Amino acid sequence: MAEIKTIPQRCEIDPADKWAIEDLYATDEAWYEDLKKFQAATGALSAFAGHLGDSPASLLDFLTKTEETLVLAHRLGNYCQRKSDEDTRVPKYQAMEGQFMSAYVALEAATSFETPELLSISDEALDGFYAAEPKLERYRRYLWNIRRRKEHVLSPAEEKLLAAAGEMANAPSTIYGLFANADMHFEDAVDAEGNKHPISQGTFVACEESSDRVLRKSAFESLYHGFGGFKNTAAAVLASQVKQLQFFSEARKYGSSMEASLDATNVPTSVYLNLIEAVHQNMDKMHRYVRLRKKLLGVDELHFYDVYAPLVSGVDRKIPFAEAKQTVYDALAPMGEDYRKILKEGFENRWIDVYQNEGKRSGAYSAGAMVHPFVLLNYSGTLDSQFTLAHEMGHAIHSYLSCRTQTPVDADYVIFVAEVASTCNEALLMEYLLGKTTDKKERAYLINHFLEQFKSTLYRQTMFAEFELNIGRMAKEGKTLTADTLCAEYRRLNELYFGPDMVIDDEIALEWARIPHFYYNYYVFQYATGYSAAIALSRRILKEGEPAVKDYIGFLSGGCSKSPIDLLKGAGVDMTSPEPVNQALQLFGELLDEMEALTQE
Repeated sequence: MAEIKTIPQRCEIDPADKWAIEDLYATDEAWYEDLKKFQAATGALSAFAGHLGDSPASLLDFLTKTEETLVLAHRLGNYCQRKSDEDTRVPKYQAMEGQFMSAYVALEAATSFETPELLSISDEALDGFYAAEPKLERYRRYLWNIRRRKEHVLSPAEEKLLAAAGEMANAPSTIYGLFANADMHFEDAVDAEGNKHPISQGTFVACEESSDRVLRKSAFESLYHGFGGFKNTAAAVLASQVKQLQFFSEARKYGSSMEASLDATNVPTSVYLNLIEAVHQNMDKMHRYVRLRKKLLGVDELHFYDVYAPLVSGVDRKIPFAEAKQTVYDALAPMGEDYRKILKEGFENRWIDVYQNEGKRSGAYSAGAMVHPFVLLNYSGTLDSQFTLAHEMGHAIHSYLSCRTQTPVDADYVIFVAEVASTCNEALLMEYLLGKTTDKKERAYLINHFLEQFKSTLYRQTMFAEFELNIGRMAKEGKTLTADTLCAEYRRLNELYFGPDMVIDDEIALEWARIPHFYYNYYVFQYATGYSAAIALSRRILKEGEPAVKDYIGFLSGGCSKSPIDLLKGAGVDMTSPEPVNQALQLFGELLDEMEALTQE
């Protein structure tokens, strides 16, 4: 019998494969010292209440101190959150994260006067302030972004009350994170030879990518039966998230929580709705992909535990992390040497926490920080893991360039543009790999991976976005979001998106319970819009070379200095039109054509 695989403890991971968290704080004690400074700064800022419109000097003093305090908050939050994610079971870092969140909510409450007071300054008076104090120009965009939402700002007393409720509003997300990552445990999966495989959120997808259908089915049932045992708890937590979004959107006089969430980043709601409509118009291609998958797997019934199974055998292999880094570096040559110098700096200076350990947060992300970005992976040596590396380093370089080009108040780019940089890296990696191979089987393997990206990012994330939109509408209509209600809606959408050739397993109706992005406030649609934009941008870079790269680097360096729509227009893509989505899905259809030709018997 093969040896049972185990997940290592954090202490067993090579330090070289852990991120350099000490670049933020050398010790926990140093963090606590800065937390005291942060709390003191909160008191100092509260003294400005009632005085922001007194003079240009008073406004500048407040904005300068606010910026300094937010920089400190960014460093404090990064440290405790990254430490907590290293091992979500450690109470100390859970407590530190809680202390920071309490302190941050206290800051928001203490400075809740800011927005109402800024709005009370007339346009004429503010123009006079700019003329009298040139240093205020640094904050012009910051002030404009607050003042553009004037109709949704409440009285000072109401703003203070909403700010004080911030910690409670974050409770669903906090509870879900601990529930899904720290407290959930799953039965071992069993493969065709009787070997056991530990199941966690981190190991699940790797099992689903196995060629062993017995293992795939066992892992699928283990994970979803685990969540099924707590479906009412999971539903209550998600319903609470939806309700708190609804409460805040109604308090601020928005038509919906979706509208409120998108307005925070200055993205028109039409972009969200256009995406869903464009994908619905191209659903035939997704159904065609499902039929092709069923045919190539040679199964009588295609189940959801078959959707990640390899379609081309004998090509996939384990990719050591060192090789993955070199391949990504080589693939990004079209981006120019300045871009690759930053990539190399990240590889060589421990920006990345590479491997899974017990209790580590599942998935992958990049967290921007002033010192440098921090990238969390759970690298497993698959082709998908290599693409995840390219993806997260796209985020990292975006953060790096924005932090070094923009002032702190303009450096933090909004989530709508966040997924563009990451997915553009993936698209360039795919083009590089396809360009290297002349083997028919290997080309089919890579094209299948490209098709998987479209399926997972454009179709699946749009399905998530539609689910999030629909449950928000249900809550607004007064419908109770029970586990049965959520499962029924999720099942319906799977039937719509995957079509008649897919068996809709009972377990898949519970998938909503394992998706953390439903706690990110209408975030997921941006994976799909970002993917569409990235496909267009990657092709422009490969076709036009240096001029396109120059525009793209300008976009990456833009932070939030312009609206996200305008930043993307500067790079050459108009996301107010459904055309980028339609063009991307046209490419999906062309790839299907080639895959069908390559796999003909």
